[in-house]
Amino acid sequence: MIRSSHEIGLIDFTTELNFKAVKSSGPGGQNVNKVNTKVFLLFEVQNSELLYEEEKQVILNKLSPYINADGMLQISVQETRSQLKNKEIAIVKLHTLIQGVFVRKKVRKATKPKKSAVMKRLDSKKKHAEKKQWRKKL
Repeated sequence: MIRSSHEIGLIDFTTELNFKAVKSSGPGGQNVNKVNTKVFLLFEVQNSELLYEEEKQVILNKLSPYINADGMLQISVQETRSQLKNKEIAIVKLHTLIQGVFVRKKVRKATKPKKSAVMKRLDSKKKHAEKKQWRKKL
């Protein structure tokens, strides 16, 4: 059984998440050298008790770029200088990714252009052709 993206968005995964903090790269001066602000969020999809088996398979297939060699879904965030804010951003990213997997795309309905649009296009082509015709040397 697979739940809708809305239902999956209501699940609180925080009990199953692991965090790892490391030194961040980039600008930040002394702060970068002494504080572990970059956050890795690790979520073991296969051992999750909050997801159904079908949902686990869909997540593993569609989010394969985020799955590391150990089978953990990994998200890294180093947007702010605060480890706590980076953790919060990582949790939001996880929810967004998982919800995005289960969003159903709308089926495109094939339509034809209206008669007036077709006539307008043909009229425009005709005028353009006449304009080119007048520019030709005789």
